[in-house]
Amino acid sequence: MEAINNFVSTINGFVWGPVMLVLLFGTHVFLTVRTKFVQRHIIKAIKLSVTADNEAEGDVSGFGALATALAATIGTGNIVGVATAVALGGPGAIFWCWMTGLFGIATKYGEALLAIKYRVKDGTGSMIGGPMYALERGLGQKWLGVLFAVFAGVACFGIGNMTQANSISTMVHDNFGLPTWITGIVLTIATALVILGGVKSIAKVCEKLVPLMAGLYIFGCLAIIIINAPYIGAAFKVIVGSAFTGTAAGGGFAGATVMMAIRFGIARGLFTNESGLGSAPIADAAAMTRNPVRQALIAMSGVFWDTIVVCALTGLVLTTSILKNPDAMAGLNGGALTSAAFNSIPVIGPIVLTIGLITFAWSTILGWSYYGERSWVYLVGTKSVMPFRLAWVIVVFIGSITALDLVWNIADTLNAMMAFPNLVALLGLSGVIVSETKKYLWDDNMEGWSTDEIPTVNR
Repeated sequence: MEAINNFVSTINGFVWGPVMLVLLFGTHVFLTVRTKFVQRHIIKAIKLSVTADNEAEGDVSGFGALATALAATIGTGNIVGVATAVALGGPGAIFWCWMTGLFGIATKYGEALLAIKYRVKDGTGSMIGGPMYALERGLGQKWLGVLFAVFAGVACFGIGNMTQANSISTMVHDNFGLPTWITGIVLTIATALVILGGVKSIAKVCEKLVPLMAGLYIFGCLAIIIINAPYIGAAFKVIVGSAFTGTAAGGGFAGATVMMAIRFGIARGLFTNESGLGSAPIADAAAMTRNPVRQALIAMSGVFWDTIVVCALTGLVLTTSILKNPDAMAGLNGGALTSAAFNSIPVIGPIVLTIGLITFAWSTILGWSYYGERSWVYLVGTKSVMPFRLAWVIVVFIGSITALDLVWNIADTLNAMMAFPNLVALLGLSGVIVSETKKYLWDDNMEGWSTDEIPTVNR
C-alpha cells in the first residue's frame, strides 16, 4: 500500500507540476485577452448574481447555481491552503494567488458560457451540461467528454467527499472530543437530507449556507486585521516586494525564492478557485438564464469572492500576524499557522475558525455531489442518479471514520486530469466564447434571448 501511495504521489507531483501550472495560467491570460479583459465587468456580474431571471429555462436561479459552485469551491484550501502557500512560498505567494484569481475570472467566464451554450435536457427534463457536452456537441470529441466525466465521476468521491468528511470528524474530535463515528452519523444524515432532493434542494441549502459561512469567516478575518492594523501597510509591502525579490529567512518567515513564491502562489490560487478544472460549469448549466453570457458573468463573480476576497483576507491575516508576533508564528505551517492567527481573538477566534472549516468542508460535500451525479448521468444515464446518491452518503460515513492518504492522492491526481480535456474545450471553442460575448455583452444586448433550442438527450 505504501509503494502504491508513493507511486501515485509521484504521478500527482507531475500532473500538478509546472506543465499544468503553465497550461492553466496561460489559458487564464489567453482568455483574458480574447474577451477584452472581461474582468472589468465584475460590478455588473455581482449585480446580475442577485437579480433573478425567472422567465428563463433552467432548474435553479442564477444565484442558486453560483451558490452551489461556491459551496464546492470555497473550502479548507482557502484557509489552510493559503497558510501552506505562505509557509512554503513566503508572503509573495499571496500576490501570485491574487494574480491567478484575477486572470482566472476570464477562464471561469468562458467555462460557464460554454456550459450554458451546449447544455441539454436529460430524460427527466432536468438541465445538464459542462465540459463533457461542450466537447461532444461543440468540438465533436465525445471521447474527451467521456474522459472528463470519468475523471470527475471518480475524483468526486475522494476530493469532494471522503477527505472533507474526514477533515470535519477529525476537527470535531480534536476540539470537542466527540468520537468520529458519531460525527459521521450526523454528517451522513444531514448530507442525505439535502442531496436526495436533487439540485433544487442542494441549491436551496447553499443559497443560505454560503453567505452565512463566508460572512462569518470574513467577519473573523476583518476583526484580526483591525487588531493588527499597525502592520497592514508593512504587510502589503512585504507581499508585493517578496513576490519579485523572494523572502529572506527571519522575522517569522521562512526563506523562499521568487520561483517558490510563484509556484506555490499560482498552485494554491488554481486549487482554491478551480478555474480551468471544469467542475463549476456543471452547476452553472442548471441555471435559469436567458443567454449564456448572463450566467457566465454571474459565474465569474464566484472567483472574485473566492480568491480576490476570501484568500486575500486570509493572506492579510497571516502576514500581519507574522509581522506582529514573529517568534510565536515562526516554523508553523498549514492549519497550525491559521489557528495561531485566529487565537488573537480571545475566546471566539478559535470557534469562528472551527465553524468556518466545518461549514466550508460540508458545503464542498454538497457541491461535489452534484458534479459527480451529473458526470455519471452523462456516462450511464439517469438510472444512475439514485444509486449514486446512496453511494455518496455511505462514503460520507466511511470518510468520517477512515483517513486514507491514498484516496486523497488518487483523487487529487484525477482532479488535475479533469483540467486537460476542459482546457481543450476552452481553447478549441474560444471563438464561440468571443462571438457570444460580442452578441450579448459588447453589443449591449444583455436582455436578449438566446435562439438556441435546448435538445433532450436519451440519458
